[in-house]
Amino acid sequence: MSTHFFADTSVMLGRSLRHVTRSMDTIITVTIMPIAFMLLFVYVFGGAIKAGAGHYVNYLMPGILLIAIASGIAYTAFRLFTDLQSGIFERFHSMPIARSSVLWGHVLTSLAANMISVVVIVLVGLLIGFRSSAGVLAWLAVVGILVLFTLTLTWIAVIAGLSAKSADGAGAFAYPIIFLPFISSAFVPTASMPGPVRAFAENQPVTSIVDTIRALFARQPVGHDIWIALAWCAGVLVVAYVLAMMAYRRKIA
Repeated sequence: MSTHFFADTSVMLGRSLRHVTRSMDTIITVTIMPIAFMLLFVYVFGGAIKAGAGHYVNYLMPGILLIAIASGIAYTAFRLFTDLQSGIFERFHSMPIARSSVLWGHVLTSLAANMISVVVIVLVGLLIGFRSSAGVLAWLAVVGILVLFTLTLTWIAVIAGLSAKSADGAGAFAYPIIFLPFISSAFVPTASMPGPVRAFAENQPVTSIVDTIRALFARQPVGHDIWIALAWCAGVLVVAYVLAMMAYRRKIA
């Protein structure tokens, strides 16, 4: 590996970020869709959903943030696929740079873009009634979980971008991930669900992540949910990273 890995990654990150800022439709789509979901659930369905005491936006905010991230990583797969098809990877690999820095540029761009989306959504949430009594440490814990979740999904996106046969196929993998929060505790308590659906909802990763973030926002004990959430994210992240690097080596071999 090049001794200039960090410098190379910084250059690749700058290149990828410039592409994102020039594509305003991408930024708007990633941010607007989760905000639309939030407004829909708060103002249309909120009155009919019983999710405990407090403003309903406080209950659904964690799920909305996860949907935003899941939407954003689809564009990472698309941009990676586009780079592969354009032949830019071959040109980069002819230069004396760390080969993995090309992937890390896309991954860190995904992280930066998604964190911006998260901030925008939280600000909109504050305008419509979202409130949190969380302290600084709790907020840092929420940010840490969201960063880990973003990195996990982004490395899955890298696999999709390297393996896809078409641009549409590169982003299609994100649809099931976007759908997962709807079969979790993100919008309604799992106790209200039918037996088989409830069993799935309570044992899939999104529920533990949502419950942990919700507890942190409300300054309540997180219990064992945080360890389940971290285990899911860390486990999937390691597997996705290994598979992504294997797929990358096959592509550039």
